[in-house]
Amino acid sequence: MSTVTPISLAIDGIASYLPVAVIIVMAFLFIVANLVMTSIIGPKADGAVKGLAYESGMDPIGSARKRFNVRFYILAMTFLVFDVEIIFLYPWAVTYTKLEPGSAESALFLGRILFFIATSIIAYVYAWKKGVFRWD
Repeated sequence: MSTVTPISLAIDGIASYLPVAVIIVMAFLFIVANLVMTSIIGPKADGAVKGLAYESGMDPIGSARKRFNVRFYILAMTFLVFDVEIIFLYPWAVTYTKLEPGSAESALFLGRILFFIATSIIAYVYAWKKGVFRWD
């Protein structure tokens, strides 16, 4: 019968992080390899045209520090809110399908997601009434 010591538990706990450490090291090596290989085999031609800002094939006109209407930012934030909502729906759906049908836990899960979706719909209607989606 083997005895479990605190040191062996700590080593087992650290060993469970080994795959994560390997991925981090591989990502770091990939970054370094890309930077080194680009400097070695990449083109080195410089010039006045190459130093210009690239604007979809057009010559840049005016300053890049142009003010945007605040509605653009509100619309972008609204899009992000609904995008994050979709991200939260996927794990909920995976978990909900594994619950026992008709159980108290499944009713609680359903109630929580219905509340989450209802608050999102209320926020959408509020933004619509405030005119966030109008571009006139």
